[in-house]
Amino acid sequence: MRSRSVRSLCLSAALVALWISRAVPALAQAGEALPPWHRGVSEERKQRARALFHEGRELHQQLMLGDARARYEEALRSWEHPELRFNLARALWRMGQPLSAYENLRLSLRWGPGALAAEGEKQALDLMRRLEEQELSAVEIRCDEPGASVQLDGKPWFVGPGHERRTVLPGEHVIVARKKGYFPVVKSAPALAGRRVSGTLKLSVDGIVTERRWAAGWAPWAVVGSGAAVVALGGALQWRVGELRDELQQQCGVSCAPASAQDAGAWEGRVAAGAFVAGGVTVATGLVLVWLNRPRAYRSEDRGGLELQLSPLVSRERGALSARLSF
Repeated sequence: MRSRSVRSLCLSAALVALWISRAVPALAQAGEALPPWHRGVSEERKQRARALFHEGRELHQQLMLGDARARYEEALRSWEHPELRFNLARALWRMGQPLSAYENLRLSLRWGPGALAAEGEKQALDLMRRLEEQELSAVEIRCDEPGASVQLDGKPWFVGPGHERRTVLPGEHVIVARKKGYFPVVKSAPALAGRRVSGTLKLSVDGIVTERRWAAGWAPWAVVGSGAAVVALGGALQWRVGELRDELQQQCGVSCAPASAQDAGAWEGRVAAGAFVAGGVTVATGLVLVWLNRPRAYRSEDRGGLELQLSPLVSRERGALSARLSF
């Protein structure tokens, strides 16, 4: 009797162990198979979101769109669910808010195929395409300057280098790029419904540039030096003329006529006088050139900008020629 009890107990334990060995992996696999929007959300929050969703859907059907939107948004604060996003997008679209509707449609599809039911996914994609083609525009900008801060309509967008695209409402949009030490770029981008505005931002250095009229800064001083050399040559010749006259006076004494002393070195004297005049003119010219070639400082030229291209958004059903706008 006791041996039967032991055998039955062992058999029961074996069966429990077998069940655990099969059930635990299955439960773990089931937990891993949960969609991402289920993970980390308590059952209490889910129940609250479901209740708000049902209230919002009833209000939606009654075309009480403002109240329906409020219920959907409150539900999303408890549970980020693709179906909630999709229904909120539909309400926003009916309320005449295409950009908010588009963003919520994008969020409802961010988990990929299967996040929405097949029919809902098709409706979401069709509505997104309709909004892109008829009610919205896109701005696509590239900036290769490292550290350049790019803004769209006064709000931070991205920091270069980068290539970003944003869906916007039709109208005039302002693109600004700034970087310390560079000229700021401020451009207006005309966005039309169903069109994409694209372009590349280029920034140029903003600084003080110093330059001379002639690249060879030594040239004016060379003219001054050559003039001074000619003056020095004239001085040497004049000194030689004085020596010749002194020698003639010593040799002749009182017997030499004054005219003879004056005629001695007359040619050298004329050359010396010409050298004084030519050298003086050359020195003066060189000093003028030095003044004209003094360093000049000015602000560097802004060679940056943004060239915009307006083209149709790609779609399966529509096509059109593109136009190019340059600013």
